[in-house]
Amino acid sequence: MEEKVIEIRGLKKSFGDNHVLRGVDLDLYKGENVVVLGKSGTGKSVLIKIVVGLLTQDEGSMIVLGKDVKKLKAKELNELRLKIGFSFQASALYDSMTVKENLEFPLERNIKSLTRAERNKEIEQVLDAVGLLQTINQMPAELSGGQKKRIGIARTLILRPEIMLYDEPTAGLDPITCIEINGLINQVKETYNTSSIIITHDLTCAKDTGDRVAVLLDGVFGSQGKFEDVFVDASDERVKSFYDYNFITQ
Repeated sequence: MEEKVIEIRGLKKSFGDNHVLRGVDLDLYKGENVVVLGKSGTGKSVLIKIVVGLLTQDEGSMIVLGKDVKKLKAKELNELRLKIGFSFQASALYDSMTVKENLEFPLERNIKSLTRAERNKEIEQVLDAVGLLQTINQMPAELSGGQKKRIGIARTLILRPEIMLYDEPTAGLDPITCIEINGLINQVKETYNTSSIIITHDLTCAKDTGDRVAVLLDGVFGSQGKFEDVFVDASDERVKSFYDYNFITQ
C-alpha cells in the first residue's frame, strides 16, 4: 500500500465573508508530484500555508508526515518544518548575501554540528544539483530570474526535506526558462526522492511535472487525476474554460 505523506480532509478556511477553502480533500503519496491548479485568488497558496502551519484551518484536518499540524506545539511544528522545503514564488534570497552565504544560512541555523568543510560540501552538492555551481560567489542581483528560482530551490534542498512545496515556480519566467524549471522539479524528485505539491496556474508546468493534478474551483477540488484524464474529456465547463484560457487564448 502506498504511503501517504500528506492527508487533507474537509479543509475549510475563510477570511471574514470570503470563504476561500470550502471542504478540500487531497492526498499526497511518497515520491509523487501533485499539481494544484487554479486561477489567482482561488486559495492555492492558502492551502500550502496551512500545510506548514503558517495559517490554521477553520475546519477539517491536515495530517503531514503522520502529524496533525493544527495540534502541534511550537517546538514540534518547527521540527516538522525542517522536513518540508518551501520554494517561494519570489525565491526569497537575501540580497546582501552571496549565493554561498544564502545556502549556508539554513545550515548554520538548523544543523550546528556540521564543520565548515562539511557545510561547504553540502553547498557545492546542491548547487551542482541545480546546475549553478559557478554562481557560488555571486550576489542575487547578478542572477537572472531563472537562476534565482534555481538557487531558491537549492536552498530548500540543503536541509534534505521529505516534502517540497513549490509556489508558482514558473511565474514571471520566459518559456525556455519555464521548461528548465519544470525539468529541475522532476530532477529533484528523482535525485532526492521528494514528494511535492506544486501550486500553479500554468498548465504546461502542470502537464510536465504532475503525476496527478487537482483543479481548485470555488473552494473545492472540481477534478483530480492524471492531466489527460482531467482535461481531455473534461465535462465541467469551468475546467474546460481554464484549459482553453491557458492553451488557446494565449
